[in-house]
Amino acid sequence: MKNPGIDVDERGYYGRFGGAYIPEMLHPNIEELRANYREMTADPAFKKEFDALLRDYVGRPSPLYYAKRLSEHYGAKVYLKREDLNHTGAHKINNTIGQILLAQRLGKTRIIAETGAGQHGVATATVCALVGLECIVYMGEVDIERQAPNVARMRMLGAEVRPARSGSKTLKDATNEAIRDWINNPENTHYIIGSVVGPHPYPDMVARFQSVISEETKWQLKEKEGREHPDAVIACVGGGSNAAGAFYHYLNDERVRLIAVEAAGLGVDSGESAATSVLGTEGIIHGSRTLLMQTDDGQIVEPYSISAGLDYPGIGPLHAFLIDSKRAEAISVTDEKALEAALFVTRTEGIIPALETAHAFAAFEQLEYGPEDVIVVCLSGRGDKDLATFTKYLDQLKDRDHE
Repeated sequence: MKNPGIDVDERGYYGRFGGAYIPEMLHPNIEELRANYREMTADPAFKKEFDALLRDYVGRPSPLYYAKRLSEHYGAKVYLKREDLNHTGAHKINNTIGQILLAQRLGKTRIIAETGAGQHGVATATVCALVGLECIVYMGEVDIERQAPNVARMRMLGAEVRPARSGSKTLKDATNEAIRDWINNPENTHYIIGSVVGPHPYPDMVARFQSVISEETKWQLKEKEGREHPDAVIACVGGGSNAAGAFYHYLNDERVRLIAVEAAGLGVDSGESAATSVLGTEGIIHGSRTLLMQTDDGQIVEPYSISAGLDYPGIGPLHAFLIDSKRAEAISVTDEKALEAALFVTRTEGIIPALETAHAFAAFEQLEYGPEDVIVVCLSGRGDKDLATFTKYLDQLKDRDHE
């Protein structure tokens, strides 16, 4: 898992973003992880077990699918990296497999996690069932309601789902609750963070586990196009773990455009948005210095997106660095455009994408490219969990047609 060019320094910074801003109570846990994660993940026995589980349990490699009809429509060579075909239906399982193996080696007996869309919660509950560890998942009360299928899956897998009832009752608040739990149970508990956020070493560690996405993309593109690099990689970004994985092996390859797609909600200037790269300023959230939406006196501005997985007021420090340094381009997509894209992709390719992923597809409207350009979209998750939202949207379309 060697980082190809953009790496954290020893204190966990990408440029001026990153670090570990943590309560004293958590210092032993964070230091234990920081001191051990690279050595443990580089161990041949760890790699063998990790790779075997990705292959035989998760079902990797995920296909790189040439989307013929989308390519014809957009006028480019469009490939979909099918993370939706992984066990549990998203990219999240790549990271939870890695972290559960680390937790076992560190002697932890209890696992906690936060989740927004529920995919990370399901992936965490899945690996806990796999190895027989206690699992508690914190989830915003609003998200519990709008992501009911994933809540049912977590409970089926034996996890306890605890609602976060403060603030906007979404991902930020679930993360707050998980951190409080960890402070109260530091010795036996490992916190499986689901994205490239939080204190060092989490952003680097999660990116490394997710780097399998771009690692596979390179050899798959070589087979299909005769070259390892696409012209562009598009991925949705909330915290940003699927994007970190899809970008990872292209970070230092300037031939590849890296396009991070955020949730504009009801519009960037509407007051109901999660477009952190546009609305955010430098600050500290959940243990790292990054870009986040905040007031002039440093209070968090509540984010909004129809997509639970993008409904977060910040982005991971790696993405903050990439956007700030102009290595990555940030695009914002509204709820309406994401819903339109979800329906279009579904009826063009027979693939129902997650609402998060639909934002990435909607970005095509804002990009310029040529007919020979090879564009890889990270299809980060499947849309089963969003069917209630999609059904409501279809009903609205039907009503409009009748007006």
